[in-house]
Amino acid sequence: MYLGIDLGTSGVKALLMDHAQKIVASGHGALDVSRPHHGWSEQNPADWIRATEEALGELKAKHSKEVGAVKGIGLSGQMHGATLLDERDQVLRPCILWNDTRSHAEAAKLDADPRFRKITGNIVFPGFTAPKLAWVKNNEPEVFAKVAKVVLPKDFLRLWLTGEHISEMSDSAGTSWLDVANRRWSPELLAATDLDEKHMPSLVEGTEQAGVLRAELAAKWGINGKVVVAGGAGDNAASACGMGIVKPGHAFVSLGTSGVLFASNGSYLPNPESAVHTFCHALPDTWHQMGVILSATDSLNWLSEITGKSAAELTQELGDELKAPTGVSFLPYLSGERTPYNDAAIRGVFAGLGHESDRAALTQAVFEGVSFAFRDSLEALKTAGTTLSRVTAIGGGSRSRYWLKSIATALGVPVDIPADGDFGAAFGAARLGLIAAENADPLAVCVAPETAETIEPDARQADPYSNAYQRYRALYPAIRGVSS
Repeated sequence: MYLGIDLGTSGVKALLMDHAQKIVASGHGALDVSRPHHGWSEQNPADWIRATEEALGELKAKHSKEVGAVKGIGLSGQMHGATLLDERDQVLRPCILWNDTRSHAEAAKLDADPRFRKITGNIVFPGFTAPKLAWVKNNEPEVFAKVAKVVLPKDFLRLWLTGEHISEMSDSAGTSWLDVANRRWSPELLAATDLDEKHMPSLVEGTEQAGVLRAELAAKWGINGKVVVAGGAGDNAASACGMGIVKPGHAFVSLGTSGVLFASNGSYLPNPESAVHTFCHALPDTWHQMGVILSATDSLNWLSEITGKSAAELTQELGDELKAPTGVSFLPYLSGERTPYNDAAIRGVFAGLGHESDRAALTQAVFEGVSFAFRDSLEALKTAGTTLSRVTAIGGGSRSRYWLKSIATALGVPVDIPADGDFGAAFGAARLGLIAAENADPLAVCVAPETAETIEPDARQADPYSNAYQRYRALYPAIRGVSS
């Protein structure tokens, strides 16, 4: 048996998988986010341990025999979080999360240093880890003075599980301290934030062993024998492992709270000017690129709250056939935007409203706006030399066939829907646990699921969608100066 533990923003999922990669069961533990000030987003790392114990407890209560046979554990987690530890590994302050924007000034200052984009291949975003440490130094100097180790969220769980300070390439690539081409910490960039390599965990590949489960925890969960803990991956790279998106040209589109267009690459292809993320993949000698939308299904959920209708009800009003754009445009920038603008201040807008613009027109505009945001990411990937011929859809929003038709038509590529199953980050983490425990071939393990259905672009709407996309593109520069 193999266990995948995915530490998300809203909860921890623990997934149990057998050697044939059949999912046995999963358990959950809930998490809350603290927002003490505008733009702040924090969690107490102790809550991650509590939620993991809840998830494992649920599994053990129903599947104690299978849990007892676990030989490998893989970890996945929310990226970029700054978890600060003192010399005794005690947490110094709540973790500053990926969607915290307080360090925007520090991020801009670091990004103005050309070494960061040159070495990391990425813009220094406010959500990344390095500017958060710069903010702590500037605003909480007494805390900064005590920092002995900086670890990412899933690697704090690893410390609890194994007693080891270890991270891996895919998650560490989102810190702004990693030399992404050479897959190692950059002493030069660490020094720019008054840190050095002793403050960092050691690095392994996501498929490699990164500690062994402590005997105390093994006994608590009824596990016998040595349990290898794999390096694991950041959440998007773990999802890619779960979906089999590990070879050049393979891609997925994730319709979750945020949206991601993820492409696997066999070489390092940075393009920081377009706000594309270029990170190490969880597999050795592999990289990936991501275009990131900050409000994907969040946009529909926002409209649901405003209208008092559920997301399902809003979707049903549109019917099954893809409609031509009405002239109403929506920019899904409810929390700012990453790709292609790196603009934390921009905010969303409806444009083209008229007396005839009913609720269905607004819903349709939201679907189209998110689809066009994915098109922005596709265009950014193209400028970096990545060409996609099709994508696989994952995430809660992928249950909407209308939305997938809209995305396929906006991108101009087929969208594959995988057969029923759980192929997310926890499953990908379990696969990495299997690879590390059994020294298995990563490509033989990380295969793609069967395709249940393919959504083709709607040729009838190709020109109307192209025209609507041009209107969409013209709106950002028009509102940039008045929306912040």
